[in-house]
This record gives sequence, structure tokens and C-alpha cells, in this order.
Amino acid sequence: MTLVRFHKADGTLDVEVDAKPGQRLLDVAWAAGQPLEGACEGVMACSTCHVIVDPADFDRLPPASEEEEDLLDIAAHVRRTSRLACQILLTEDLQSLSVRVPPGARNWMGR
Repeated sequence: MTLVRFHKADGTLDVEVDAKPGQRLLDVAWAAGQPLEGACEGVMACSTCHVIVDPADFDRLPPASEEEEDLLDIAAHVRRTSRLACQILLTEDLQSLSVRVPPGARNWMGR
């Protein structure tokens, strides 16, 4: 299990959830009621599931693909540790993961 901590844009903790290995962070976020839209439903055709990974956790993730980096170029509030939640696959080795939802994130799709 991975303990996932979702933080609000101001850095305060919003919710902690246990996630199973093999789950995408986007699916975990939807189940936890986080305001990530994921308009393309995780096929990496948008940047509406942008999250900012805690610097301590960022280097423990596999590097972003060139396609993911291109989509992050059009996301709002991007930081050095930004990733797309649809591209983060939780593994058994990942004991915990803290991410911040960028300011202005909205889920207009109602998931």
C-alpha cells in the first residue's frame, strides 16, 4: 500500500488515502474527491490532472516521458516537480507520496 497525501494549493493537508500498487494517481485522486479533471481520462492528451509532487518524493518516481513534459509545458502553475497524475503509477516500493493540487484546479467533468 502507498499512503498518498493530497495537499491543497496553499500546502495544507486535504486528505490522506491508502492506495494499492498498480493504481494510477489520477484514479486515486478521483476516488478521494480531489479537483483533478483528467478530461482525456488518462490517455495523456491534456494537462488537467497536473499535480506538484513533493520534492522529497519526486526523485523516487520514474522520469516523465517527453510527451508528458510537452503537456506540462501548457499546464498552469507548473513547478520543477510537476507531473501528470495519469502518468504516475503507484508501486509496491513507493511507501508514501505527497502531492499538491495546483491553485485553480477544477473538475468540470464531475468525477
